Amino acid sequence: MEQISLIIPCFNEEESLPIFYRALDEVIVSMNTYRFEMLFIDDGSKDNTLSIIKKFSEADERVKYISFSRNFGKEAAMYAGFCNVVGDYVAVMDADMQDPPQLLQYVGKY
Repeated sequence: MEQISLIIPCFNEEESLPIFYRALDEVIVSMNTYRFEMLFIDDGSKDNTLSIIKKFSEADERVKYISFSRNFGKEAAMYAGFCNVVGDYVAVMDADMQDPPQLLQYVGKY
């Protein structure tokens, strides 16, 4: 079974993370012909973003994370993600729902 890796850069996303995670999980469950890896990159957040991501990873084996010591920017977070994912396909998604998780359902349809 092919695997999709999702790189999710995060910077001070404590309010949007639970909403994003629930929406993403619904989509992933509906796409049962793929395995998924979610790699959250905490880009030096000053809020509770990292603790929320850690809770996700404790409850869900698909969730992995990297935590930066300070804010390095989205490009650095994406690069760290690309260097650490293992999937056959890779997508970058913003945790603020700028990229709706439902867009993943179009994988392989074009």
